[in-house]
Amino acid sequence: MNVAEVLPIILYILGSILLVVLIVLGVKLIITMNKIEDVVDDINTKVKTLDGFFSVIDFTTDKLAMLSDKVVETVASFIKRLFKRKESEKEDE
Repeated sequence: MNVAEVLPIILYILGSILLVVLIVLGVKLIITMNKIEDVVDDINTKVKTLDGFFSVIDFTTDKLAMLSDKVVETVASFIKRLFKRKESEKEDE
């Protein structure tokens, strides 16, 4: 047998083996992707159940921020009026 006759046979055998390996890897990849999709769907449903809880927390923090802004504004205006009175008393003298 000649090298020119043996080399194509070896290449065909190796190509066939490579094709089978790639098919097996592709099937395993598809199975893995399906499992990952199931996990992601499960996580999405669990996160959606927590959306209400997070919206309550968001609403509460917004109200607390608004309340603290009002308190700071009131204290600032009180201090401003206090210094304004002292300045007006100094001007009157």
